Parts: sequence; structure tokens; C-alpha cells
Amino acid sequence: MKSFTDNAGRVWTLAVNVAAIKRVRALCGVDLNSIIELDAKNQPTAKLLERLSTDPVLLVDVLYAVCKPECDQKNVSDGEFGTAMAGDAIDHATAALLDEIIDFFPEAKRMAFRKILSATRRFEAIARNRMETMLADGKFEDSLVSELERLTGLSASAPESAE
Repeated sequence: MKSFTDNAGRVWTLAVNVAAIKRVRALCGVDLNSIIELDAKNQPTAKLLERLSTDPVLLVDVLYAVCKPECDQKNVSDGEFGTAMAGDAIDHATAALLDEIIDFFPEAKRMAFRKILSATRRFEAIARNRMETMLADGKFEDSLVSELERLTGLSASAPESAE
């Protein structure tokens, strides 16, 4: 079982099993069995994976549904759970949830899904590194300032007038 810590310092343990999948279906209308599917050409598609990665509200709803028995034990409501989920807590929870979902499947599917998730994570790391490089060299900020000057007609290098 995977775990993550929310911004309130609470540790949550994820257990994706048949009961959790049924709970997520009932509470969120999301089928975790379709995290990765094959299209008509037998190519993997990851529409649900993309939705969970780009919609933090849906992601936190799914996390709450998976953690619902533990939330009930800790007397943590849906709203309180969501309030404690932002920033890095969402990243850590996402990683834990995806790993736990993949671990749910039988070995053959699990191995294929693990490769897809690994490739996705490598791509995300490359994109993050490129963004960090772009931000660090100053060119991005210079381009942004130039564009703002063009749009506003103001110069960032001109001194402010004292009135």
C-alpha cells in the first residue's frame, strides 16, 4: 500500500482493491479499471490518467473516495480533506494513487501499465527540466518583459515618474 501526507500533516494510506474501485465508481463516477485502455488499433490510451493529472478537483475526489474508510475513522470530511490538498501534497498523492492503481492489476497488465507510467514520468521530468532551464537563463523573463512592454506601451527600463 502506498501513502502520502496532506498539508495538515495527516498521513493517508491508499489501498486500491475491488471495494475501493466500487466506492470510486459510486462517489465519483470514475472507473479506475480504465486508467489505461487500448484503442481500436490496440494502442494504449490514457484518457483517465490525463484527466486525473490535469483536474486536481477530480483527483482529490477520487483520493477521498479511496481513503473514505480512513477518513471516517479520522472524522475528516470531504471538505476538510480537500482543504488540506494543494501543491506538493497533490503531486505526492497522485504518484501514490497511480502506483497503487497499477499494483491492483494482475502481473501481465501491471507490467505493461508500469512501462506506460514510467514513460509518462520520464516525459514529465524532461519537460520540468526544460522549464527550469528556460526560467534559469533569463531569456524567458526578457521575452515576457518585451511582450508586456509591447502590449502596454510602457518601458520596464524607464524610471517611474514622481508626482
